[in-house]
Order: sequence, then C-alpha cells, then structure tokens
Amino acid sequence: MKKLEKEKLVSLDMNFPIWDFIYTVAPLIVVGTKENDGYSLAPKHMATPLGLDNYFGFVCTPRHGTYGNIKRTKEFTISFLKPNQVITASLSASLRDGTMSKSKGIIQALPIVKATTVDAPLVKDAYLYFECELFKIIDGFAGNSIITGKIKKAYVEKQYLRLSDQDEQEQLKENHLLAYIANGRFAKICETYNFPFPKDFKR
Repeated sequence: MKKLEKEKLVSLDMNFPIWDFIYTVAPLIVVGTKENDGYSLAPKHMATPLGLDNYFGFVCTPRHGTYGNIKRTKEFTISFLKPNQVITASLSASLRDGTMSKSKGIIQALPIVKATTVDAPLVKDAYLYFECELFKIIDGFAGNSIITGKIKKAYVEKQYLRLSDQDEQEQLKENHLLAYIANGRFAKICETYNFPFPKDFKR
C-alpha cells in the first residue's frame, strides 16, 4: 500500500474547527419545537438518519432555544425543504428580538402548519415530515450535543414517494432535492445516477 501523497494536499490545522476550510454536502432540515406559549423553528444541516430503523438525529448546542425546548417537551418535528424554500429556512434562523419572542416576531410570518401528533410546527409545502419523540440527548461534543428522536409519524409528498415501477432518475429530475453545501451555499439536485454497488451487495 502506497503512502498518502502529501504534496497534493494541504494539512488542516487541528487547533481550529476544520469545517470553515472545506466544502461538504448535507441535508437542510428545519426543526420545529414548542417554546413557552409559542413555537420555534430552526434550520439544521448536521442531521442524519440513525441506522436503518426509524430514528433521526441532529447536532444542536445547549445555548440555543431548540435544545431547551426539546429537553423540556420531549418532542420535535423535522421538515425537509424543497430548493424553492431556502428563503424560509433562512428566515427561520433569524435572531430573536429582545422585545418580542421569536414565535411572535418570526414564526407567525412564515408558512407553517401544525403537526398531527406533537405540539410543534412544520414548514408548509415541505416534501417530507417527521414527528418525533425525544430518544436521548448526547452532550459533550465540545459546545455541541446530538439530539436524537424516534420517528412517531412520517409523511411524504406523493411525487417524492419511491415506487418500484417508477424511473428514479426521472422522478428526481422532476422533483428536485435540496442540499446544503456547508458552509454557506446550497444546491438543487436534479440529476442523479445509479450507484455501482458490487455484485450481491447487501446492506
């Protein structure tokens, strides 16, 4: 086995977080929570399914209201947005005004609907929704934590439902996916290819 060809690479300084020096592809979701007498929405990109069962998690910090809301209520929602909803995601990240709650100042101005099994909002017209109960919070990633939930209910827009008799490439060409290019950019995914799995591959 040959050694890594370092002359083609730049060694990143591990005394600093590396994520500001590289691009990575991630989903862009919005987390909905109950906050006091109102509600809160917060976009997240460090988010992922947790295994092949119905669990989902995302990175958050205890300094944010989302963390405290979920710790208190033990539930939250996830909305997977379409590319034309980037502005909604951006607005949901707006900082609170000291004279007005985020719910009154921001949430009321956004297109939202109420979840069916938890007391939290969803972003209207997203293509995929999760309604989750808190599974566990894992603290200790420096100033960050992983919040994990068990999915109680899930809904998908009909055009995005995977069907065996449907051409996947054409389906995604017509129904685009949103990707967050960390940090600070986004992409509309409309061209996809079959992954070249080895023969007899099983997950």
